[in-house]
Amino acid sequence: MRFFILIILLTTNSISFSQADLSYYLPSGVTYKSDIPEPSDVLGHEVGEWHVSHDKLVEYMRALDTASDRITLEVIGKTYEGRPLINLIITSPSNHQNLENLQNEHITLTDPSKSSQLAIENMPAVFYMGYSIHGNEPSGSNTSLLVAYYLAAAQGSYIDKILDETIILLDPSFNPDGLNRFANYVNANKSSNTYDDPNNRELNEPWPGGRTNHYWFDLNRDWLVTQLPESQARIAQFHKWKPNLLTDHHEMGSNNTFFFQPGIPSRNNPKTPAKVFELTAELGRFHAQALDSIGSLYYTQESYDDFYYGKGSTYPDINGGIGILFEQASSRGHARETENGVLTFPFTIRNQFNTALSSLKGLNQNRDAFLNYQRSYFKDAYNEATKSGQAAIVFGSKDKWRNYHLAELMNRHGISVYQSKSKTKISGQSYEVDESYVVPLNNSNYRLIKAMFDVTTNFQDSLFYDVSAWTLPMAFNIDYETVNGRSFNANMLGQPFSPILQPKGKIVGDNSDYAYVFEWNDYYSPKALYYLLKNGFKLKVATQNFTSGDKNFEVGTILIPVGIQLKTKGEIHSTLKFLSEDVGIDIHALKSGLNYETVSLGSPSFETISIPSIAILVGESVRSYDAGEVWHLFDQRMDMEATLLPVDRFSRVSLDRYNVIVMVDGYYSALNINDAEKLKEWVKNGGLIVGSQGALKYLNKIGLGKFEMKKSAKSDSSKYRKYSDIDAFEGAQEIGGAIFNTRIDLTHPLFYGYQKEYLPVFRNSEDFLPPSTGAYSNPMMYTENPLLSGYISEENLEMLKNSSGVGISSYGQGKVIGFTDDLNFRAFWYGTNKTFLNAIFFGKLVDRSANR
Repeated sequence: MRFFILIILLTTNSISFSQADLSYYLPSGVTYKSDIPEPSDVLGHEVGEWHVSHDKLVEYMRALDTASDRITLEVIGKTYEGRPLINLIITSPSNHQNLENLQNEHITLTDPSKSSQLAIENMPAVFYMGYSIHGNEPSGSNTSLLVAYYLAAAQGSYIDKILDETIILLDPSFNPDGLNRFANYVNANKSSNTYDDPNNRELNEPWPGGRTNHYWFDLNRDWLVTQLPESQARIAQFHKWKPNLLTDHHEMGSNNTFFFQPGIPSRNNPKTPAKVFELTAELGRFHAQALDSIGSLYYTQESYDDFYYGKGSTYPDINGGIGILFEQASSRGHARETENGVLTFPFTIRNQFNTALSSLKGLNQNRDAFLNYQRSYFKDAYNEATKSGQAAIVFGSKDKWRNYHLAELMNRHGISVYQSKSKTKISGQSYEVDESYVVPLNNSNYRLIKAMFDVTTNFQDSLFYDVSAWTLPMAFNIDYETVNGRSFNANMLGQPFSPILQPKGKIVGDNSDYAYVFEWNDYYSPKALYYLLKNGFKLKVATQNFTSGDKNFEVGTILIPVGIQLKTKGEIHSTLKFLSEDVGIDIHALKSGLNYETVSLGSPSFETISIPSIAILVGESVRSYDAGEVWHLFDQRMDMEATLLPVDRFSRVSLDRYNVIVMVDGYYSALNINDAEKLKEWVKNGGLIVGSQGALKYLNKIGLGKFEMKKSAKSDSSKYRKYSDIDAFEGAQEIGGAIFNTRIDLTHPLFYGYQKEYLPVFRNSEDFLPPSTGAYSNPMMYTENPLLSGYISEENLEMLKNSSGVGISSYGQGKVIGFTDDLNFRAFWYGTNKTFLNAIFFGKLVDRSANR
């Protein structure tokens, strides 16, 4: 083996070094099996010499699977780009022969009715090792090569003991698409001499970067809400094994050192048992020892938190395990100049590798404590449920699809959900049989369920690393109530939820020679509308309520007149039958257009809808998360076509092919003065802009809309404050993510399809839009007492009260609709997706009298 030699050439700013080989990383004094391939045997280079691509990573793991009787490789899913999501199950050969029994026994440890009967003395602990959920934090996935090799090839009594007493689930890449995107970029810009200049192209990846998955989602925020395939596969594996420990290897700013948990104590979620932090601190001693031994700087308890249960390092804490976050200073490429000297890629890998081994050692030496804690966690959760007097949660709405998707989300986490068997009335709210679900609470998942449904407005700390609220029924805009033990009975429980029991759609009333309609309150109604428009149907939308027979149809109902279509009646019926079944919505056949009580179907109140031809502005100065949410909504949920239009191409592109432009949060500094005039001319000629958050400031600046925001408390310099309070006060004024109540105008086109005048909205910005003076121009207003769940400072709460959530302006023949908030947040905010889509389909129908 070659030794690692680092030579700084004083005459240039380049670094030349003999690449680190395995001796740089692996612990000394250990022998390795010669029949196990080293990483370089398969990759063609040493670990850290190049950034490993995902295909090579998988190739090496498959080679280990073939060569080692300690490893079994499983493909647990695939990404949007078709890359395999793999897990290596690593344990002793004898454990492999008894793996199913060991798995069942471990799961039994989480069952309070049976766990007392288990002897844990010889029970293996389960350790989930996860790497690089952010693709441009690659030291983790590159470390997984070394960890897998070490566990497959190391020899001696210590490794034998570890493998006998531990079942390791090694996930070498939480985010294959992002990892591959980043590796390709960095490797493509690597010089033969390694340059550490922070300005070097290699160290400055282009927008949107490799952090995110295919649709630009941060996968480390999706553990709880599980909207993405990578998360769904991972959570299924998690609950298949219920690990005692999960480690999550990340990177942070290059001028930092190395961080391991515990995080800041005052920012722990109060639902997390104190024992979690005791065991976390105990593991910290092992990490410190490992990093001390190689002279690496580190810190703990000064950054990050364990509040939001949707992160990898926190999700285990509400599931009977322990989650550990590691943050390594990032070399960004292969080497980077930092405040602490030149940071090389191999050095970052070595730190991650040493803390992977320290985690394994710490878990093994505290195996009884981890197993006992897991057993007691689920017993305590069950006892809490029993003492609470709460028997179940009932939730539901008129939209069967939103109900279904919330039940589906909970089911992914192993929570028992049942369709309602009988109509239920709680606190004056009726829950119909086919429009609601029941979640029993008297079980060991009690804490997890409460974490999903609870409302929190009081906090020990005012600073949050991520969101402070995620109350799921509010996100889905679904009513819910808790049923106490006296009111609950087993007859409320119908069929257990199953993913195959999706809502069904049908033609109601069979054939019609006159017209068909479908209502707009279903989540997938926009998908049906777009499909018909794309296939040449001429459609209208009801702007007034109307009746047909004994059924009332509300505003937003889509009318399909038979007589004006360029298709035969048979073709129309056949298409609509297919569509109703495929999308899962009911389409009603109407026999006549006459109605003396409301309006007839030929009324001018039915307005013609045109198909939206959409461009989403993307690129530098545009927030990629928000753009990805819109792309995902169109592409994955609604089957709608949309062009991703880079802002740096804007000046060269003809806008004539688009009638809708979406501008999400961003600065739009890449658009110059000529681009702004071009955009204004396009709107003047009839274009529609749907913008949100930071885009409103840009639109206001160039004269497209009146979106002058009130200044936040953070920018108020008129009050005297102590210098020492800077971080605390400024941080407390940030709305990291909380839920607020708005009042909406149900007659307004932006709110077609909603049944209730109050709508929960997610907010993560400090932009406050004053209400307009126009009588019809405030269709969405924050209420007098808007806080529903989460944290907001008193100063910002006052500014948010009675402010506006949307503004509409006309410019020539076109319109600009601006939302102050992200209505598509992280793909799980189903409740406000419809508002955004209404702007796309119906924005041009808004009367000019409703302008700001």
